[in-house]
Amino acid sequence: MKIDRSIEFRYVVEHSRFFAVLFPASSEMDVQKMVRLKKGEHRKANHHCWALRGPDEKGNRIEKSRDDGEVGHPGRVLLELLRREGFEGGLLVSRVFGGVKLGVGGVSRAFREAGAGAIAEYKKKG
Repeated sequence: MKIDRSIEFRYVVEHSRFFAVLFPASSEMDVQKMVRLKKGEHRKANHHCWALRGPDEKGNRIEKSRDDGEVGHPGRVLLELLRREGFEGGLLVSRVFGGVKLGVGGVSRAFREAGAGAIAEYKKKG
């Protein structure tokens, strides 16, 4: 299913804030535009992890993700959420560190929860 509108979701764990956005995207350039926009909105965010899934110009499946230096491979976690739902588009989660280290598993869970929250909001308002 192609994502046709943007939806945002906010998730907090151990004082860290996670800002997720599910949005239409057909290329890595579309994702980079959203990353720049969210870097401006969330200036204190240290990491902007994302996933992109969909067809390229030739109709071949593209799947890309980026961890942006964060532990726990959150980009892959976000890509897996898009795969599981069959969505085509972008999913970006920006993290503002809250002072408490979550560990690799905690970081992965938090990114998964934030991304899943955005997907749930999208489905609810669909």
